[in-house]
Amino acid sequence: MRKRTLLVLLAVLAMVVAACSSEGGDTTTTADAGGETTTSAGPTPTTGGTDTTAGETPEAPESITIGAVVPITGPFAGGGAQVERGYRYAVEAINEAGGVFVEEYGVALPLELDLRDDASDPNQTTALMQELGGEDIVAYLGGFGSPVHAAATAVAEQNEIAYLGVATALQALHEQGYRYFFSPFPKSPDIAVSVFELLDTIPEAERPSRVGIIAEATDWGEELGALWEEAAAAAGYEVVLHETYAPATTDFTDIILRAQAEDVEIALSLPTPPDGFALYQQMGELGFKAPFNLVVRAADVPTWNDLGPAGEGVLLSAGWHPALGFPGIEEMNQRHIDEEGRPADPVVGGSYSLVQILADAIERAGTLDHEAVRDAIAATDMMTVAGEITFREDGTSPITNPLMQRIEGGVQLVWPAESATQPLVFPSP
Repeated sequence: MRKRTLLVLLAVLAMVVAACSSEGGDTTTTADAGGETTTSAGPTPTTGGTDTTAGETPEAPESITIGAVVPITGPFAGGGAQVERGYRYAVEAINEAGGVFVEEYGVALPLELDLRDDASDPNQTTALMQELGGEDIVAYLGGFGSPVHAAATAVAEQNEIAYLGVATALQALHEQGYRYFFSPFPKSPDIAVSVFELLDTIPEAERPSRVGIIAEATDWGEELGALWEEAAAAAGYEVVLHETYAPATTDFTDIILRAQAEDVEIALSLPTPPDGFALYQQMGELGFKAPFNLVVRAADVPTWNDLGPAGEGVLLSAGWHPALGFPGIEEMNQRHIDEEGRPADPVVGGSYSLVQILADAIERAGTLDHEAVRDAIAATDMMTVAGEITFREDGTSPITNPLMQRIEGGVQLVWPAESATQPLVFPSP
């Protein structure tokens, strides 16, 4: 009798459990901390917060964490310092204004920057990006220089986390089919064409014509060097020298002597800051300087002034200048003057704009979900300190490519003409 009663009770209990399960819809299971929330419909990635029942607001995190890998030491450190400054200024400005409203939590949250130094080494970039990908970050911000960006974008794509970067002009990075890489920065095709547009403003009787290209033997060096050749031919200029060299070369004597022998009048070079210093220091020692000099990347750093006369008059293509006059520049520029004693350096503005873009995307997404934030970035249409920003399908942006010139220890905007702070000084002092 006891056995029959027990069986009946067990059967009734099973029926009650089954009924409760069917009334509740999909079952929800929370994995261990740091894992995924899964439902019967499949896994749903999370980036923070807690599981809630219908109608409840999830618990908000203390802040919105952004992961950044930047070269604070190593060959790219001069540019990395500008990138870090731009990120820090923007994060602090947004937090002082109240933070970023996230609809999912119903509150505005402060931004928190988790910035790590990759020492200008792409291998360390990869490792640090993977570490950050395991943290509760909403997106990545990049560093300075195409080699480290190339390493970083691959990791961002693998982790399916949006990555924003400036200070990389390598067009090839945008031809990999990446969905998570966005870069509102002039690319190699823009740089190649704009220099000849500027040259065409020199009166024809005075205009130089003999082009010399000195590029590092890297993916970007090959890409931009070839585009310079094409743009020169299309604009009616003659390329009389095209030399490549291994990064970290210390002796440029042979290249300089060949440039001198070929009577190079337009010197276009693509060195890292240390390589650029060595190249122009040795040019000064050998008594050679072309009438027109464009130094991509190396001349961006403030310490270029240490070269003295050898570095005077060179042009740089760094994507931004405070004289462009976009909203927000005045306040940011004044802070830079107060702290650094000079107007904002060329890469500071572009880096600042990335944080503006990300904050705007988070607000429009209304969540910290990685895919939603990525989609909101792709749909960006806003004014920043770098100008009006939208993105093409490949992650590039139709952005102005300003050209600057180092004149008497300062950096003057010389192109486009409508925004120029000073006319081009030609020939170079």
